[in-house]
Amino acid sequence: MARPAALEAGTLTELKSILGRHLVTDADVVASYSQDRATFLTPGVAAVVAMPSSTEEVSAVVAVCARDGVPVVPRGAGSGLAGGANAVDGCVVLSTQRMNRVIEIDPNNLTAVVQPGVINADVKKAVGEYGLEYPPDPSSFEFCSIGGNIATNAGGLCCVRYGVTRDYVLGLEVVLGDGSVLRTGRRTLKGVAGYDLTALIVGSEGTLGVVTEATLRLRPKSHVPSTLVAFFGSVHDAGAAVAAVRRTLVPSLLELMDQRTVRAVEEWKHLGLDTNAAAMVLAQSDTGSESPADVARMVELCEAEGATGAVGARDEFESRMLVQARRLAIPAIERRGSWLLNDVGVPCARVPDLVERVEEIAAATRIETFTFGHAGDGNMHPTMVFDPTDPSARDRTQQAHDEIVDAALDLGGTITGEHGVGTLKRSHLARELGAGSIDLFGKIKESFDPAGILNPGKAF
Repeated sequence: MARPAALEAGTLTELKSILGRHLVTDADVVASYSQDRATFLTPGVAAVVAMPSSTEEVSAVVAVCARDGVPVVPRGAGSGLAGGANAVDGCVVLSTQRMNRVIEIDPNNLTAVVQPGVINADVKKAVGEYGLEYPPDPSSFEFCSIGGNIATNAGGLCCVRYGVTRDYVLGLEVVLGDGSVLRTGRRTLKGVAGYDLTALIVGSEGTLGVVTEATLRLRPKSHVPSTLVAFFGSVHDAGAAVAAVRRTLVPSLLELMDQRTVRAVEEWKHLGLDTNAAAMVLAQSDTGSESPADVARMVELCEAEGATGAVGARDEFESRMLVQARRLAIPAIERRGSWLLNDVGVPCARVPDLVERVEEIAAATRIETFTFGHAGDGNMHPTMVFDPTDPSARDRTQQAHDEIVDAALDLGGTITGEHGVGTLKRSHLARELGAGSIDLFGKIKESFDPAGILNPGKAF
């Protein structure tokens, strides 16, 4: 294992004076904080891990690093999938895991104030005690942090009806690249005074500042959903059904899994899924008394598009089991070997075209590929499994990944729907946005981070 890069003695002494035992120098521990879940990527060698517990400590750490030119890589729970939290050589990994408090819940104004290290599921549980909910719902909600969700503008299974993280962040407290503290946004639902810096920071992947506090928008808890599962003889028919549902209703969840993904989940958990079908569509409605009628209508729409079977869940237990089948897609694939997950978005009606292109690319590159995702908003996750000991397989996996990104762009889509650019997709960004945008990004970053120390080499 590579030894952590050494900091200058004066820098190390100052950081120790700020954090004491919460400045970690042990090589094994530092290495364990140096990479997110994107194991296809090789991280740099960090110098130390800083674990502040307050905005003041974050500010002090960043100020020292800015003065001495030390890179700072912010890190939440490390659940990212694009290398956004991967260390760079000689950096301070700034972990927010100790900043994990729900500071305030205001049920009258439907807001919560939280620190960045709090886990998404813990926010849901805390506000649920007030009959409220925080909708953003990544599949990793049980172990991803709010700060990481903000960094990537995370989405999840509920986006088709309820939107993404940016839609629920009203204001932020952020430490900028010189150590100064900025407050953005407001607690009111409406407000157009000045530029929307909150929206700018959400999705900026730690390149503009370190989020130390977030004011979140809540909503009344939704009704218990009714669930539909439908199986299809072709991915094209499944995609046509998704489009028909989207034209007719506003479901609270609308997901698609191809045959390989269904089989991976079924072989692991034995849930009774139809492994002979080419694709499975999962949908929910949470409109209360109207939900059963919504599901009945979705059954009709699926059958009209050639579903080989379409039924509503019999009870809440079966409904939860079906949703869990979708959430188990990544761990089921992970059991099969090393994997590289893609995250692309296309206009919803082009999802069948994307899946067909993925199948063609998988065949041409000879890489086993599993496709699943949020068909209701066009955000799909083709995931490749490969032998990491075979250099040819690794090269072909990279080729397949890049060709899938290109396919999404060809279909009028985006290189990332919710996982961020990180280092994984940095080379593709200019094709989507153009050189002018990249140039402007650099000017904006310089305003927030004049020394260029915050998460260098990420996003653009």
